[in-house]
Amino acid sequence: MAEKLLDPKKKEKPSYTSLIEKKRDGGEFTADEIRYIVDSIMDSAMPEAQQAALAMAIYFRQMSAQETASFAEELRLSGEYIDLDRLTQPKISKVSTGGVGDKTSMVLAALGAAAGVIMPGMNGKDEDYIISTTDKLSSIPGLKTKVTLDAFRAQLEKVGCSLTEQCSEIAPADELLYVLRQRTGTTPSLPLITGSILARKLAEGCEGLVVDVKWGNGSFIRDLEQAKQLARIITRVARSLNRKCVALVTDMNQPLGDSVGTGLEVLEAVRLLKGEGPEDLQDLVMKLGMEVVRLAGVAGSTLSAKQAVERHLKDGSALEKFKAMVRAQGGKTDWIDDPSKFPKAKFIRKLPAPKRGYVHTIDAGKIAQGVRLLATNKDGSLDPSVGVTEIRKVGTQVKQGEPLIMIHYNDESKVELALPYFRDAYRLAPKRPNVPPLLVERVA
Repeated sequence: MAEKLLDPKKKEKPSYTSLIEKKRDGGEFTADEIRYIVDSIMDSAMPEAQQAALAMAIYFRQMSAQETASFAEELRLSGEYIDLDRLTQPKISKVSTGGVGDKTSMVLAALGAAAGVIMPGMNGKDEDYIISTTDKLSSIPGLKTKVTLDAFRAQLEKVGCSLTEQCSEIAPADELLYVLRQRTGTTPSLPLITGSILARKLAEGCEGLVVDVKWGNGSFIRDLEQAKQLARIITRVARSLNRKCVALVTDMNQPLGDSVGTGLEVLEAVRLLKGEGPEDLQDLVMKLGMEVVRLAGVAGSTLSAKQAVERHLKDGSALEKFKAMVRAQGGKTDWIDDPSKFPKAKFIRKLPAPKRGYVHTIDAGKIAQGVRLLATNKDGSLDPSVGVTEIRKVGTQVKQGEPLIMIHYNDESKVELALPYFRDAYRLAPKRPNVPPLLVERVA
């Protein structure tokens, strides 16, 4: 079938059907065609049925690195740009594809700022998995996660870091496409994820990115090879857009750290900023933090990068930056020095092990779903005191009746809804399993 393609000389517009057919048959879009597609979605000129068909064609046929770079740039151009050129410090964004119990963004924003790096952080939908970073930060009394572009820029200049919700002025076409992806089952599309992440980070004014690509039952990406492929695509496309980029592929087949829940995770992040906290979380923060300071040029060698991260965690400077960020966004900081001031749940009960054995697998996604049910208020907000702690990890030996997790709650009826998710999340076995490594691959 003959296609009517975009001729830059005649400025002819192709039919939406011809563009769908082109991608369906494995063709590659030109930069002009991608611009036309994004403009048509922004203007609501392309019918929703054809948008859905196009998203599905991209999902199955993918996009080349050049197509994805053009796509990211057009998404960025659909909105405002945050100009940080007058700030002389290096500007690095830390990005995660979303995982259960992931508190690293909160820690790394403060850690990077303490090391002299500007850390812009607008949380996009591709960085969320059931409970978002801004959900967690919202548990801090008074803290605002919705800010204006001017306030965001001013806070970066004053504090060096900010963690907020994505402003509507930033890449608005990306927001429209994300809704479309959710409706069409194309959320895991690698080029669409890549374009979305890079569009936002380019618009935020970052010079480099450290990306944590998570794979497993506690993330959007369930296939390891797909996660590795995404890490390679993001780094390649970022470089083609003149941005430095390093991606780590990390295991998300069990919750990260010892707690899941909004306020409980913030408390765990604060513990880490005080040099404490669970081993797996400390390990990942160290690895990602080293990438941030190296990419920023603050540290050259692996040893100096490690020393820089350790120094800012031990001397309290990262903790002070976290306090400064919380204050700048309207939050109270007295509870950081005295965590007993943070809201606590009325009740705590254990999830008992049904038999003796080793924790063989944990479905992290079910843990997060259970916590979400447990914590959601009638108005849709999340109770900051609710969640789970003391999570027994894969490879841990337990006796019958010993707690697999401790459940913090305020409403008995919600516990009954959440318990099936918590029970189904755990599988015990008589033999100790091989514990998977947290870091699977580094792509630079």
